[in-house]
Amino acid sequence: MLRTEARILLFRAEEAELVGLGHGHLALGLLCTWLVGMGRYWDHPRASLLQHLGVGSVVYVFVFSAFFYGMLRPLRPERWSYGHLLTFVSLTAPPAVLYAIPVERFFALDMARGINAWFLACVASWRVALLFSYLRLYAKLSGGVRLVSLLLPLALIVAALALLNLDRAVFDVMTGVPEDGGTAGDAAYGVLTLVTVLSVVLSPVLLGLYSGAIVYRRRSLTANPPVPPS
Repeated sequence: MLRTEARILLFRAEEAELVGLGHGHLALGLLCTWLVGMGRYWDHPRASLLQHLGVGSVVYVFVFSAFFYGMLRPLRPERWSYGHLLTFVSLTAPPAVLYAIPVERFFALDMARGINAWFLACVASWRVALLFSYLRLYAKLSGGVRLVSLLLPLALIVAALALLNLDRAVFDVMTGVPEDGGTAGDAAYGVLTLVTVLSVVLSPVLLGLYSGAIVYRRRSLTANPPVPPS
């Protein structure tokens, strides 16, 4: 299982390995999620008890997987199941161990905030790329459909946080350093603002493309129904 986990994280996993993911891999993934969840908040002064215990991260993978599963189900991906998606999402947790590095103990708060923001960007990009690979290898979604099906749920999440005025609060928790108005913090907030604006502006466009992708997939599957495994 550890070999499969490593191959997934390094983008080396093949279709057969993804098909073979089972309950043992889910247990491993949830264990990794729990451990990095505790690492994320172990020195965070404002974290709740559940966050210190890693419960929040475990709950997150269940909720995110359910949302992502529901969003993509109308596209009729091959072999689409909540349990398998949950297993894969949980197995992408280890890169978040970067959050456990207490950079604020080695750098000024201003610099530490910027470093943590870069950690956040690296981990998020890594995990999104892994999910993109999963949709190609396992769900068999074509390029354009795959891109829209990946970007729309993420854009909706960011847009919803912005509309609820929670985007900066979530960002503060994720970066792990209290705001102090420094230069690095300002730069990080600038990137956050850009991502938020793009998500809000592009969400309607992505929704239109998503609707078109649903029609395209249904016509494609009607004309070329998948061959059941022998």
